Amino acid sequence: MTRYEAVTGPHSPSGADNPPRPSTPRTATSGMPVVAMIGGGQLARMTHQAAIALGQTLRVLSAGSDEPAAQVSADVVLGHHDDLNALRTVATGSNAVTFDHEHVPTEHLETLVAEGVNVQPPPSALIFAQDKLRMRRKLAELGIPIPDFAEVTWVGDVTKFGDDHGWPVVVKSIRGGYDGRGVWMPNDADEAEDIVRRELDRGVPLMVEEKVDLRRELSAMVGRSPFGQGAAWPVVETVQRDGQCAVVIAPAPALDEDTAIDAERMALSLAAELGVVGSMAVELFETNDGRILVNELAMRPHNSGHWTMDGCRTSQFEQHLRAVLDYPLGDTTPLAPVTVMANILGAAEAPTMSMDERLHHLFARMPDAKVHLYGKGERKDRKIGHVNVLGGAGSSADGAYVAAVREKAERAAHWMSHAEWTDGWDPHA
Repeated sequence: MTRYEAVTGPHSPSGADNPPRPSTPRTATSGMPVVAMIGGGQLARMTHQAAIALGQTLRVLSAGSDEPAAQVSADVVLGHHDDLNALRTVATGSNAVTFDHEHVPTEHLETLVAEGVNVQPPPSALIFAQDKLRMRRKLAELGIPIPDFAEVTWVGDVTKFGDDHGWPVVVKSIRGGYDGRGVWMPNDADEAEDIVRRELDRGVPLMVEEKVDLRRELSAMVGRSPFGQGAAWPVVETVQRDGQCAVVIAPAPALDEDTAIDAERMALSLAAELGVVGSMAVELFETNDGRILVNELAMRPHNSGHWTMDGCRTSQFEQHLRAVLDYPLGDTTPLAPVTVMANILGAAEAPTMSMDERLHHLFARMPDAKVHLYGKGERKDRKIGHVNVLGGAGSSADGAYVAAVREKAERAAHWMSHAEWTDGWDPHA
């Protein structure tokens, strides 16, 4: 493996003052491409798995050697995503630079492009995943249905918006935020004033949106190559708990076929219009009156696409690599009538039973469950892995069948995080 230099820094466990110094990237000797991914999280880890099968090297820019991707990749550069020199180092000798998160400063990416680096998706597209206000304005310009919104420059902007559209409203940080972070739902003007004053005083740019009367949340995932080839996976339902994705059901149950096709086409058209390269998730709201609205965009592999690792002929991770290297895209045909992904979210207190023993018991009871662990320490609500369960003979139109597959996936995920069977099953009884 690439030798790590000793590192300290504000993002490292030591909390020291000096940022990590990038290590020297390896030189590929196989003649196969090197893809550099900014970020060392679980998305990079799972992209690395796909790269191995394709004979490629995934070089990772990681803030520390203990991050999920850095634990497994043989080619790791230590550094931070907001350090231009670290970005230059990881890009050296690569065929493409891509991301497992959207937090890289746009100006740094534009500098890399000016220096001849193949950044995919390009910063001209990625900006619409980085900046929610620019995304909203662009979607409105394209005539894509979205919630009503407004920029927030002072408290009065939210008060007026709430009075015009009704309370509660949704206040969002324009940049950053995920899994419910950077999102607030004030019920009245007094709550809004506290939130807006606090966040603006901290220098956080804000916007406000109407709170949508929604039936459920959906996701339309697509892949697109620089050549312009596109491919779509079936639209899925995402189940959110406390602002965090907990379950994904593929395909979305009881979704009208024409509506599903329209959502896929919209996502493909949007990817082309914005110049996206790679995998892209279009997060959607299905309203109670039957409309489909775009919520947010993610131009990278996404939690709503983890089911594709076992439930499709081509996973979102393989497709992302194919796309950024301009390979022909893979077949997205599902392998089962229904696949359910359940996130393994850390318990309030980590069980005394080891993760390895929990995995042993799960496989003994559910040999068909596909488990993906991220190599992360356990803490409350942290995404430490996920479970995919594929349905057998059945139909996605059969509510009882879908519910049974979902229950099995959630039972497996709960066991892996809590070492407790939700149905009270006792392996020693």
